[in-house]
Amino acid sequence: MSDVKMELDQLKARRAEGRELCELPIPDQELCERYEALFTAAVNDVLREKNLTHQTLPNTILPLKDEMKVAGPIFTIKGAKSLLIKDEMKERAEMLESIPRHSVVVWDTSGDDESAQWGEVMTMAAKRRGCRGAIVDGGVRDTDRVLPQEFPVFVKYRSSNGMLGRFRISGWQVPIRIGDVEMYPGDIVFADIDGAIVVPREMAYDVLVRAEEIAESENELKKWVESGMSTVEIVAKGGYF
Repeated sequence: MSDVKMELDQLKARRAEGRELCELPIPDQELCERYEALFTAAVNDVLREKNLTHQTLPNTILPLKDEMKVAGPIFTIKGAKSLLIKDEMKERAEMLESIPRHSVVVWDTSGDDESAQWGEVMTMAAKRRGCRGAIVDGGVRDTDRVLPQEFPVFVKYRSSNGMLGRFRISGWQVPIRIGDVEMYPGDIVFADIDGAIVVPREMAYDVLVRAEEIAESENELKKWVESGMSTVEIVAKGGYF
């Protein structure tokens, strides 16, 4: 019988936990603020131009308040339902102390539908680290005490259920998948009232610049509409609806 070896080097390299992050031409803070000045539809249109049509997180993940908006490099967290309690608080503390400044926490909960992975104290601790927001494919609790902190939080549901004895973290800063979207630490996430979208880090700056161009062209298109120009005329000039 011949010795058949599986060629997994490329897959291993892509999913390596410690893969080197590419440098961006502008500081993280500037990148975040420029994305947050946009809207997710413009970014989505750019990704479609690049043939990336499955970059949006499930549309069940929504902001706690409509006006919430956040962008930043992703700090990934992975977890799942679990009855195990041993050392959980120690691991949570280590995770929180690992969050980099200007990042956005993104939780892959393995489809959890029971626990609240985010709450008041988690918000306080993340803000202290300079975190910009949290996007959770799960739940939030202490909602009335999270909202006054003016910290963008996007979740599937609200629940009084804490994680202890129901759910536990299995890792952070590892590759994750939510819905159809694979993401890696350092990729860029941008979320607003229309949901969350993920931009691969290596193209984050180019996507930003092109999205800014689209946003500016939409301002021109709206002027054409307001002037009374017909839709046929607008399309002939390169406009769209």
